Amino acid sequence: MKSLLHITNGDSFTSRLQSLDLKGDVITWREMLCEGKTLSTVGSESFWKTRFEFLNKNYKVSKSWFIEKTLKEYRSLCNHKQQDHIVLWFEYDLFCQINMLAVLSWLKQHRRHAEISLVCSGKVEGSNKLYGLNELSDERLLALYDGRKVLSQDDIEYADYIWQLYCSDNPIRLENQIANNDFQFEYLSDALKTHLKRFPTIKNGLNDLENHILEVAKQEKPKSKKELLENLLTNQGFYGFGDTQYERMISSLKPLFSSFDPVKLTKKGLHVLKQEANYYSELRDNQMYLGGSLKYNFLYNSDTDRILKL
Repeated sequence: MKSLLHITNGDSFTSRLQSLDLKGDVITWREMLCEGKTLSTVGSESFWKTRFEFLNKNYKVSKSWFIEKTLKEYRSLCNHKQQDHIVLWFEYDLFCQINMLAVLSWLKQHRRHAEISLVCSGKVEGSNKLYGLNELSDERLLALYDGRKVLSQDDIEYADYIWQLYCSDNPIRLENQIANNDFQFEYLSDALKTHLKRFPTIKNGLNDLENHILEVAKQEKPKSKKELLENLLTNQGFYGFGDTQYERMISSLKPLFSSFDPVKLTKKGLHVLKQEANYYSELRDNQMYLGGSLKYNFLYNSDTDRILKL
């Protein structure tokens, strides 16, 4: 009889999975590697040190919380050495796909002989909407589980390669992988496209999401910041971000808002949105990392979907 280990994308799905009564232990991967600096050596001391510094500075995550929630769970993963079958539960969005790559990179290194399979939610037959794991019925989850994809050594090597590129200081090489469909990662190329759109556009110095925030503020006229956040969380395509991530983005754009109650843009905010003004110079000193690359060392050309190095 095979011994099983499930690795999930977050706490809310872990409790759901436990209610499904599947065999095996469950580990929760509590990270958001889509934001902030990442090192390719997943699980190393320097990797966790870099992550803690980012989360502490930008999200006020305390050391005790980080140890309790993230490191303890990671150590638990390290201690699960006996399982010969590991099932990953991740979703279609950028948030999940980047975490998935990191986990696969770690497994390639530390669990060479385990059979690794992937359960990934996203498109559902007969619908264009993308679904998260928690939005699916028990029947659909069990059907996904029964049809899970057993990853080949080539799949795992490729995931590790993409992770190395994500952690490198130049995102341009990731661009060349977007059209690569030879592997069993149905949603990876959309996630990579979404990742590259997080670099500032040539037109106004804001990235795809920052422009979307201004657009929603202008078009939808939210009555409060809470309403603005609700709108952003429900219509976010392949990002899969949480409210704290949007809060942080909104606060970096604060000078472009004249009020949040109701939500209104300043004159400059409207000019930037119309691409009549460029906000790049106000943001460029921000030492913000996306993976291994500094966000403001590159520009995204939205006409050609290409990245340029400055």
